[in-house]
Amino acid sequence: MTETSVAFGQYPPAKRTIIHVSDTHLLAGNVPLGGRYDTEANLRRTMDRVVELGLTPDALVFTGDLTDLGEADAYARLLAIIEPVAREWGCPVAWVAGNHDERPALRSGLLGLEPSEDPVLGEWDLGGLRLLALDTSVPGWHHGDLDDAQLDWLGDRLADPAPLGTILALHHPPLPSHVPLFGILELQRQERLAAVISGSDVRAILAGHLHYSTSGTFAGVPVSVAAATCYTMDIARPALSVNGMDAGQSFHLVHVYDDTITHSVVPVSGAAEGDYFAPEWYERMSRLTPTERLEVFSRKPDRGAAPSA
Repeated sequence: MTETSVAFGQYPPAKRTIIHVSDTHLLAGNVPLGGRYDTEANLRRTMDRVVELGLTPDALVFTGDLTDLGEADAYARLLAIIEPVAREWGCPVAWVAGNHDERPALRSGLLGLEPSEDPVLGEWDLGGLRLLALDTSVPGWHHGDLDDAQLDWLGDRLADPAPLGTILALHHPPLPSHVPLFGILELQRQERLAAVISGSDVRAILAGHLHYSTSGTFAGVPVSVAAATCYTMDIARPALSVNGMDAGQSFHLVHVYDDTITHSVVPVSGAAEGDYFAPEWYERMSRLTPTERLEVFSRKPDRGAAPSA
């Protein structure tokens, strides 16, 4: 049995599955970021967890800040970690530019294109699900923006709906943050993006940048922000003293259904767990009728019954 073949409830299995990772911030020579974060080791641990899922995703999406300084060696290290896994799965990798990336080195090192300051855009047909990558990076700056050419490109693609709809991937999320720092670094002129996607077939927006997981809606579209693999923001602290921590790293498991899309946060660091639910348990349950499953598993014990002698 596989993940996609098991369905005991009213929803059929997901039609498409995406792994959403963000903010890897690799450095040349694997120099520790800020003198304390081993970003390469953290990414390797993340990919180990991804592989442990035991599934073949339809795409891997990395929503920006792939490197910390835009160095050629850092992009080479990133490709060496991710490309073998993607090749084994036979799935595309959507590389999204972030404010810490450098477009020329990204285009050359990851995409095999001529180095230039042209925006890094991408389009993939995932069996009827359209995935579009935008480039909200602004050369020389940390805030985000989208120029007229990108918005025109996006509008042209959205003019014809895709069979399973469209997912957008970008770095700067079009959402507010309660952490004041990110107000300085947010996506500018968001109303222009809203005007393009309103009424379109866009079903979800994947983003990063914040180094913590959050979600919201933008122009009526659900937005899901994945936390970083390098380090995360400790938002248990008061907003004016939020800082980074080498803990809480995670990625998102995105399931696309006919009428909804779910975004599940998967922790990189695991812990001791039970062994009750296993493939063998699901195999036994699959041999029961729906009524029998409800009877043996869903019904609560009668706690008001008299104790047995």
